[in-house]
Amino acid sequence: MTATTTSSAASTSSAASTPASGEYTDADLDAVFGPVFARIAEGAVAREEDRRLAHDEISWLKQVRFGALRVPVESGGYGASVQTLFRLLIDLAAAESNLPQALRVHWSFVEDQLLADDSPARQRWLQAVADGTLVGNAITEPGVGAVDRYRTTVTDIEGGYRVDGTKYYSTGSLYSDHILVAGDHGGERVSVLVDADADGVVQHDDWDGFGQRLTASGTTEFTGVEVPADRLLGAGYGAPGRTYATSYLQLVQLSVLAGIAQRALDDTSEWVRARTRTFTHAAADLPREDPLVQQVIGRLAAAAYTARTLVLDIAGKLDLLLDGGATDEALLDEVEFDVARAQHAVITTVLDATSALFEVGGASITSERLRLDRHWRNARVISVHNPLIFKLRAIGDHVLNGADLPYAWSAGDRRSVKVEAAQGE
Repeated sequence: MTATTTSSAASTSSAASTPASGEYTDADLDAVFGPVFARIAEGAVAREEDRRLAHDEISWLKQVRFGALRVPVESGGYGASVQTLFRLLIDLAAAESNLPQALRVHWSFVEDQLLADDSPARQRWLQAVADGTLVGNAITEPGVGAVDRYRTTVTDIEGGYRVDGTKYYSTGSLYSDHILVAGDHGGERVSVLVDADADGVVQHDDWDGFGQRLTASGTTEFTGVEVPADRLLGAGYGAPGRTYATSYLQLVQLSVLAGIAQRALDDTSEWVRARTRTFTHAAADLPREDPLVQQVIGRLAAAAYTARTLVLDIAGKLDLLLDGGATDEALLDEVEFDVARAQHAVITTVLDATSALFEVGGASITSERLRLDRHWRNARVISVHNPLIFKLRAIGDHVLNGADLPYAWSAGDRRSVKVEAAQGE
């Protein structure tokens, strides 16, 4: 371990002082976050073995204010573009694929504040994020689950509201300061921001998927939780019509896949370079010189490149969309269509490559010590958050019949109400 990566995250944060130009370059941001990502990467296999939630790693990210990437410099953030955010999310996913997913709703919460009219509340939340505040979510419910059938209730009380209900797939909430909760308020869908440590909030780390185990995606119970009046955020998930949030949140998932592919490439290449044993009928004496092994590494490299390129290309379009206030309907449709199609390209390419990586060696490559299986398991789990068969059908219907694109909910088309589009679980 080098001196750089063993230094505390707190000392690394000194690199985050505002540059003289008032703008952070990619090089500035890499200098701040690169050492933290490297430190996080070092413990990835141990965390997988122990199923240890990444509380320490989240604290390192908070110390360098990673959650404030999109917050303007004048509000205490880094003022990064959407494309730069997603570039860094891919890098973080390569270090630890659970963390970008755990922070997924945090980023959309920040975007909502950036898109909101200027107000004391907007400035207060941007400042809170700049100071390190993170936002998790509790949207999907067990059972019916759909966005128009919330059983969680938001009830008027003196001075605010009371929240009661049970949520599952509460991704990132155990790492967060506040939880974005979707519920029913007198027959209307709303979102309300709840303090994670409020009385009546009980969180369980009971997510039992075989991959992405450390996303803190378990059950959250709300029993008589009181929140002030200014925590009601509006219609929230399931509101009719076009929204940037569907493509944005799904692009976070694709950035996770891009990072998984990169880490799988790095881990497998390192293993092959160090290996001296091969088969009697191999084409070369050393695995790294074997053309068949080289072909597998080439496939991994192509998967990482394909996924990264698609994510960053779409993120660039999201920059244009959000800079314009996310009101351009044609651009909203273009980005939504791009993300929907990219799901097929990224998912199939990454799953294929992370499965094929085991062909580079004998039984020793399946060692639990290496945990190379985690790459396929993590990719498989993240890829079913928005099941591809449903997305491909929606794309085909759009191409053939001009049907609405698969936003969280397209007004007037009940078939478009999909829990996987609204929350991705």
